[in-house]
Amino acid sequence: MSDAALPTVAEVRAAAEAVKAALDRHLAAVEGRTGDEDPEVYAAFNELAAAAEEYDELLYDRYDEVTPFEIPTPEDGVPYSGPAEPAAFSVLIRRDYAVVEPPRLIAQAERVAAHDRDAELVHGGTAGALGVLFGEYEPDEIASRYKEFGLEEGDSTLWIAASEEMAEPGEWLASPFGHTDAEDVLHRFDVSSVFDEEIDEFDEDEEPGLTPA
Repeated sequence: MSDAALPTVAEVRAAAEAVKAALDRHLAAVEGRTGDEDPEVYAAFNELAAAAEEYDELLYDRYDEVTPFEIPTPEDGVPYSGPAEPAAFSVLIRRDYAVVEPPRLIAQAERVAAHDRDAELVHGGTAGALGVLFGEYEPDEIASRYKEFGLEEGDSTLWIAASEEMAEPGEWLASPFGHTDAEDVLHRFDVSSVFDEEIDEFDEDEEPGLTPA
């Protein structure tokens, strides 16, 4: 790259300041989060990732140096090839739970039904209880209070998939998760205990007093 094409010192410094500001906004969003899937946190995360990527590129172009920042990519490594300027996007969320205390789950649903005539335990048992609870509480509230309902948290994933245009009303209701291509996924956020297990295994393999290269 010629000197004329190099980013200026001022441009690199401006990008660094943008990262600092994005860090502050991300911390503020995390401190004020309202649930596990708070949209303000995700928006701040994406803004921070974009600012860090911009700074990393300018720093490398100007000084041939890099940062330790790493922008997350899908676990399957499929590169994004969707629209550069998406006009719409879909948020796809899957959260798994185990019913570890059925009596607690049913009792919580019965309390709701006792105060809401429309929240009748039609099917009975845990199936009916789940219908009542998810009719009463938002999924984010269930996620933050799952232990109160006798549940155990499993894996979860959130995908942000870009599209050229907004879907027509009712277009995908018959198969809501069947039309998402991996290459259209802009961002993916996975949570699993398997990640903790991998870290533990790595730590156990290390010899005391040695630091990985």
